[in-house]
Amino acid sequence: MIHGTTRRASRGMLREWRLHALSVFSLAVAFVCLGAALLVVTNLHAVEERWSHAGRASIYLKDSPSHEDVEAFKTALGSVPGVTSVRFVSSGDAQSDFAAQIATSQKLAALPPEAFPSSLEIEVRPDLPDAELSEIVRKLKLLPAVEDVETYQAWTERLSRLVKGGVAASALLAIVVFASVLAVVGSTMRLALQRRRTEVEVLKMVGASDRFVKGPFLLEGSAQGALGAVGALVLLAALFAVVRGRFDGELAALIGVEPSFLPWSLALSLVGVGALLGMTAAAAGLRKLVTV
Repeated sequence: MIHGTTRRASRGMLREWRLHALSVFSLAVAFVCLGAALLVVTNLHAVEERWSHAGRASIYLKDSPSHEDVEAFKTALGSVPGVTSVRFVSSGDAQSDFAAQIATSQKLAALPPEAFPSSLEIEVRPDLPDAELSEIVRKLKLLPAVEDVETYQAWTERLSRLVKGGVAASALLAIVVFASVLAVVGSTMRLALQRRRTEVEVLKMVGASDRFVKGPFLLEGSAQGALGAVGALVLLAALFAVVRGRFDGELAALIGVEPSFLPWSLALSLVGVGALLGMTAAAAGLRKLVTV
């Protein structure tokens, strides 16, 4: 029975291939919008995870310290629980690092060394609780020689808010896409049924059940939804490859994360959701035309 339903569905899709192709194209456009939003959210979440476990902090000093002061700082910080390493960065080193990263701007690279404060770069355990790191930062800020301490937690919080906003926007977009899938597939199935009205009437006259009549249409709707999602993923992958080929390697090194495509689990889920929505839309479209 399943083989017969599949064969009749395939024959129907080949017979009305223009109608089904237009439906699949419309669904692919809708799924591309949703997939693009999910792709942005996925990469932002990866950046958030990377920065939330950066395991480092920068201690900016007020004046250029002497060698003895630097060694004393390093010894004291090295004895703090959770701190794994301490590195001193002088004003000249900070200027050189900045000039190497911003090589395209001569004005910024030509800033005097005084514009770049000396700092102590400390590495902490990635699993160090935020409360302990905050306590370390609080004590460091009390030292007279310390100008400021940067733990990059503020950037992590901003990214977290941005990711949450992206998730909310993706959820709203998903509702719009799902409604579009239901409308497009439902309309396509109603039109396909009208074109095959004679065939359906003959089947009903010879005693075919409603399930037997509706089976091919449900399978066609499911195939439309799945093919629309697959087409969207293929187009999105091509666009992603173009963007990634032009992605600046220095920017990737700066943020610490390379752009990545949708995980396989999410991509397969998108195809599964497309198939399920297509079948649901087909069933809803045929409800008033074929008596259950």
